[in-house]
Amino acid sequence: MLRNRSVEQYLKEHMSFYIFVGVIFVTGVVFGAVMVNALSVEQKEEIMRYLSNFFSTVQSGGLEGDIPGSFKDAFGMHMKWLLIIWILGMSVIGLPLILILDFLKGVLVGFTVGYMVGSLSWKGLLFALVSVVPQNLIVIPTLMVCSVTALAFSVHLVKNRFMSRKGAIYEPFMRFCGVTLGSAVLLAGVAIFQAYMSPMMMKWVTPMLVSLAAS
Repeated sequence: MLRNRSVEQYLKEHMSFYIFVGVIFVTGVVFGAVMVNALSVEQKEEIMRYLSNFFSTVQSGGLEGDIPGSFKDAFGMHMKWLLIIWILGMSVIGLPLILILDFLKGVLVGFTVGYMVGSLSWKGLLFALVSVVPQNLIVIPTLMVCSVTALAFSVHLVKNRFMSRKGAIYEPFMRFCGVTLGSAVLLAGVAIFQAYMSPMMMKWVTPMLVSLAAS
């Protein structure tokens, strides 16, 4: 009962942050999808050549041969996002930059899925469902939780340092660090999934895309 009450209190205090961050992210997704239509013919051809080479690599099992390297790249990328959010959360000036990061994450997802669907139709959607969606079902909520915690901690710093509202900073700081560490562990699991499972899932749908991307 006490735990449920604490969770309820947490959601009550931070719901406005979650809504705001969610809107920023969705706006980024829409913006990324719209960006696909702004690409020139030459840019689309260059991306398609890259995709054709990537599909060929996946089909030949090239990604499966370097699982440690794939894990290192995926884990390193996730940790960079977390580290940047943590550093920005420790400073007042990081407030708008955290929101920019959430917007950019949305742009990346929206552009990737939008281009795949726009260029390869339902086959592109199928590839996006096995290559982009699974890990982002965990990555995006995790980064949103970290962003909200960082925003809340920054606001707490503002209230204590600049508005003369004295309050304990130890508990919010430890909560912020705890959420960041927990997120790192969770994203390590996502990186393992990306290294081991994603190549097999992509290899399953790639044969139908190789000839389409090359044409």
